[in-house]
Amino acid sequence: MIRKNPRGDLPVVHDSAFVDPTAILCGLVVVHKNVFVGPYAVIRADEVDAHGHMEAIVIGAHSNIQDGVVIHSKSGAAVTIGERTSIAHRAIVHGPCSVGDSAFIGFNSVLFNCAVGEGCVVGHNAVVDGCDLLAGSYVPSTQRIGPHTDLATIPKVTADASAFSEDVVRTNNSLVQGYKRLEGEC
Repeated sequence: MIRKNPRGDLPVVHDSAFVDPTAILCGLVVVHKNVFVGPYAVIRADEVDAHGHMEAIVIGAHSNIQDGVVIHSKSGAAVTIGERTSIAHRAIVHGPCSVGDSAFIGFNSVLFNCAVGEGCVVGHNAVVDGCDLLAGSYVPSTQRIGPHTDLATIPKVTADASAFSEDVVRTNNSLVQGYKRLEGEC
């Protein structure tokens, strides 16, 4: 469902993107080319700051927002998801937040008030809250990274984790093409 927010902003979705009919996109949302938005995902840009201002939630080209993901933002702060990035099943991305290109955010993970650099992998059920991860950082599953974490102790992404991330993007890009073909048959 594509709908306006109370301010009247309507999502802009590139023609080549696929948004599952059960997903909800609300307000100042921009979805770039060849993006997959899975079933029951919610991307909602509807809050404003004290001055009535709101930044967009932007999903970069060739990225995938999987089943049950929630992307929202506090007081109209920006949320950006880079290109070729995967936000896996039931993850929560709550702005202010940015996720760089070619990143992978695992199942049930939570991002809030943070920046996740290019090529990062955040494992399943992990939390990144109030800090900025350098490019290529690896947050193991179930770990909590916050403002008091010594970021120098964060390991780098392994070749296997990077290959997994790339495969998820490739698979979801294929899904976009398949679902777009099915839309044409209806």
